[in-house]
Amino acid sequence: MTGAVASPRLELALLAVTAAALTAGGIAWFVGAAGLADLFWGLGTVSAVVPAVGWVLAALRHGHAGVDLIAVLALGGTLAVGEYLAGALIALMLATGRTLEAAAQRRASHDLRVLLEHAPRSAHRRTDAGVATVSSADIAVGDLLVVGPGEVVPVDGRVESTAAVLDESVLTGEPLHVERTRSEAIRSGVVNAGGAFELRATATERDSTYAGIVLLAQQAGAESAPVVRLADRYAAWFLPLTLVVAGLAWLVSGSAVRAVAVLVVATPCPLLLAAPVAIVSGLSRASRLGVVIRNGGALENLGRARTLLLDKTGTLTGGRPRVLAVTAEPGRKPTEVLRLAASLDQYSPHVLARAIVGTARERRLELSVPSDVTEEPGRGASGTADGHQVSIGRVHTSDVRPPWAKAVDNRALLDGAAVAWLTVDGQPAGAVLLRDPVRPDAPRTLRHLRAAGIERLMMLTGDRAESAQEVATVLGLDDVRAELSPADKVAAVRAERERAVTVMVGDGVNDAPALAAADIGVAMGAHGSTASSEAADIVLTTDRVDRLADAVSIAVRARRIAVQSALGGMLMSLAAMATAALGLLPPTAGALLQEGIDVAVILNALRALRVDQTTRPALTPTAEALIHRFAAEHDDLQDVLEAVRDAADRLSDSPGPQTLAAVEETHRLLTERLLPHEYAEEHKLYPALAPALGGPEATATMSRAHTEIARLSRRIATHLQLAHAEGGLAPGQLDDLRSCLYGLNTVLRLHFTQEEENYFSLAP
Repeated sequence: MTGAVASPRLELALLAVTAAALTAGGIAWFVGAAGLADLFWGLGTVSAVVPAVGWVLAALRHGHAGVDLIAVLALGGTLAVGEYLAGALIALMLATGRTLEAAAQRRASHDLRVLLEHAPRSAHRRTDAGVATVSSADIAVGDLLVVGPGEVVPVDGRVESTAAVLDESVLTGEPLHVERTRSEAIRSGVVNAGGAFELRATATERDSTYAGIVLLAQQAGAESAPVVRLADRYAAWFLPLTLVVAGLAWLVSGSAVRAVAVLVVATPCPLLLAAPVAIVSGLSRASRLGVVIRNGGALENLGRARTLLLDKTGTLTGGRPRVLAVTAEPGRKPTEVLRLAASLDQYSPHVLARAIVGTARERRLELSVPSDVTEEPGRGASGTADGHQVSIGRVHTSDVRPPWAKAVDNRALLDGAAVAWLTVDGQPAGAVLLRDPVRPDAPRTLRHLRAAGIERLMMLTGDRAESAQEVATVLGLDDVRAELSPADKVAAVRAERERAVTVMVGDGVNDAPALAAADIGVAMGAHGSTASSEAADIVLTTDRVDRLADAVSIAVRARRIAVQSALGGMLMSLAAMATAALGLLPPTAGALLQEGIDVAVILNALRALRVDQTTRPALTPTAEALIHRFAAEHDDLQDVLEAVRDAADRLSDSPGPQTLAAVEETHRLLTERLLPHEYAEEHKLYPALAPALGGPEATATMSRAHTEIARLSRRIATHLQLAHAEGGLAPGQLDDLRSCLYGLNTVLRLHFTQEEENYFSLAP
């Protein structure tokens, strides 16, 4: 059916009239009034001819010789040869198919309509005179707004109250509420799930996150993807073929009834809409996961993609630096270094400062209130904290570097990390190493992308070659291109497009040209730029790259169902046409058969709406809660990992009483904090995950790591017992103890990373 979609009232009216005419004719025929029955059936046929002619004319105005023309010919033919019952059945089939098609599209696009209806229309603005209700369009940057319980956040902004509890499921698909504290940024479109809070607007309605998503949703729908145009091409040859078969049947048999029977079974009005119904259903499924797809063409192309190009920063990595390690001078604890650095940095807008402060708060460190703070761009901040003159940043007051500082420089070079140096009263006191880490969900995502049919994975980044190569090695990418300008990225995208259908994924302004140049551009919209979102065909509204793997799986499945539905329906219609041409299928029976074919194929297309298995196994609520608990504990235990490394370093520098004390403190942390965590993971988390992962064997290798961690911890304890018995660390102990500490540090970091990638990334 290639004509314009009728209004719901016309669809329902046509269905009611044709059903009533068929029923009334049946009753008349049953009581013996054959002439009255033919009258009712004839009226039902005529009632369908008029709108069908309108659909044909509408299709012709758009340049389509649609298959509705076959319906008009079939209806006219039944009237001409007196097959009124067949005509009434075709009319009912046409009305039913039209109504079913509209219902299917309304069902499939429900999530997109909800997204549009969810858009806020007004806001409460606080002024000197009180709180006034204003249109969302009138909000200006800097306005102080009040968001009441259950209300939608109208514009992007920062929390001005102590905290806000939000439901972000409309944007992200995640059902769990999140808490945003003072000064944290929140996006428009999320719902206030707690008490009223104040919001400082940082963007107008037009420039806010939700407006961009609504714009994409308005453009999304059953546009003619290549697979839908394929259905149109089917119609281009199916129409003349139908006329030829009908003409030959009439010519050979001399019976016009056979020709009408061929036309009746060749009436696939809803049939050829099976393809777009499947595509729209795929769009709906993707939208529920926080993936907004611009149109059906993008979904269909995504299902055919074989090459995936990815930006690094913000796509494969988190896009924000995180504290990698904290090093302290001998005699000072790493936690004290982090606490002082965060105390000084807590009012700085610098991205590294925010990372330091965030880590200190995650570890529940009590920050001091600094005074006389000054900040020099490119150098760092200075001020007074806890009665000392403190500075943090690229600051060195001594040309003679102590050994521990040289070790920090070496580690920063090896790890590709930035260093924020802490000085206290003019002397180096410690350092904070920061790096933008690989997303925990990235390795799993890339594995599932390969399983979904992506054959080539490649990184395009403007970052340094060393850090890009390290990320590519960790993720097992096929190729990496580093230090690229936006123009270089576009050239690389065009080169890859010559080989296969290509997807480009990015999040920054510099990615926008490459996204536009690719067959399919995907923007990380949760924290990405407006420019990249506008240039993209697909936007991930949640900050999870694994949703891309879900979208590819959905696209592959929707395209397969679309092609299956179109081809399957056409083949069944051709078989029925051949049967009718041989005189084995009269018009009335043919009409009933075609009705069944049409309904069956559209229902098959609606399978694309069904929730299929995504790239993440289903977790119980208990398992999800445990994942969140242990993920938080990983953050809390970072200082323990740093203490293990610091103790090993001190054994290398100056073994003595202070070093022995550091090892004893490390053992205390292991005993009181780390080992209970590992024990709880082994006996609570792993059993809860096992059913979703396929059984206990799925966690066996991770359990072996727990055993090794416990073994090394016991070995360290034995060394301490020997040291106490001998009055200090014996020279013969140093190598083995140092090996235990470095080995434990390595095992712990690897084990934490594996758990975060394989287990923690499963939960929302």
